[in-house]
Amino acid sequence: MRFAPFALLVALLATPALAAPCGGDFAGFVAAMKDEARAAGMADADIDSFFRGVRQDNRVLKADRSQGVFRKTFLEFSQSLISKNRISNGAANAERYAEVFERAASDYGVSRGILLAFWAFETDFGAVQGDFNTRNALVTLANDCRRPELFQPQVLAAIKLHAQGSFDPDTTTGAWAGEIGMVQMLPKDILERGVDGDGDGRISLKTSVPDAILSGAHMLESLGWRANEPWLQEVTLPESFDWALTGLDHARPVQDWAGMGVVARQGALASGLAAAVLLPQGRKGPAFLAYPNFNVLFEWNKSSVYVTTAAYFATRLEGAKAYNAGNPDPALSLEQMKALQQKLAARGHDVGKIDGILGAATRAAVQKEQTRLGLPADAWPTPELLNAL
Repeated sequence: MRFAPFALLVALLATPALAAPCGGDFAGFVAAMKDEARAAGMADADIDSFFRGVRQDNRVLKADRSQGVFRKTFLEFSQSLISKNRISNGAANAERYAEVFERAASDYGVSRGILLAFWAFETDFGAVQGDFNTRNALVTLANDCRRPELFQPQVLAAIKLHAQGSFDPDTTTGAWAGEIGMVQMLPKDILERGVDGDGDGRISLKTSVPDAILSGAHMLESLGWRANEPWLQEVTLPESFDWALTGLDHARPVQDWAGMGVVARQGALASGLAAAVLLPQGRKGPAFLAYPNFNVLFEWNKSSVYVTTAAYFATRLEGAKAYNAGNPDPALSLEQMKALQQKLAARGHDVGKIDGILGAATRAAVQKEQTRLGLPADAWPTPELLNAL
């Protein structure tokens, strides 16, 4: 199941000025991309071979604009993705590839739970890797004006992979956003962070589990993953807790949280680290401590509900028990969420696009208004808040 790519948002880092203008005639755009590739020093034969037969894929554009699954709550999303079958398959793969996961931990400091969780969510452990022609998907998105600065460099990277003999433009398939293989990496990241885990002299994320797992671990290390540290831990909070202190932008030393009565639901709190109290569905739902490694996962996917679910699933795969779901206040409907975002924007809050998705900016605005209105400031929007605004 694919939502947004492992490396899709990593590539939003600074890129060179674009030579190919987005939008307009597709054939003209392809010609401009060929010029850009030549300017980058690529051979005409490789460029022509790569673009031969390229076409615009409207299915890609449709997929890019319809990711409504992220409007689900954490409980809905996690319960839809985490099944007994995925947990048992995760355990089986952890045992089957124990040596590979040990290498990931020793070489890159990345725990097996995180790698298993993303392997499961991205492609169901390699079973569903996507059937979009990767070359066409990348060129389509590079031509589209939503994020050309992200995808044009990916096209150039794919040409380089093609020149190396590891990318067939006609037969390579993957996700709609151009990611390839079991952990779904973009071409530029394969070039820069791909690992030949099985020692066969090539990097194949589609067919080699060692290549895929170790490449994913290398990617996370490069993004700032801290070895031998946790990422998420379920906790219980006292009824007297100050809800305004919750949220990822309110991290403080773990010992401070312990002094306020925060208790690990299983095991002990991680000493010597900073953490934030995360309430994905408000004070009446599950509660977690999010450690620094949790924030690294947002370089994999910008969706809060996806990252929280993946991080939680990773803890389950390493022995944590199922969360205490609690009894959260009902979520707002799509129309109510849009109305709330409009009211928040009218009060001067930057909530980004009015899309009905409870993202980080909307949560921050909700918490500020809850504080102003004297409501429990747990960043979970309710009809009471909507009416008060």
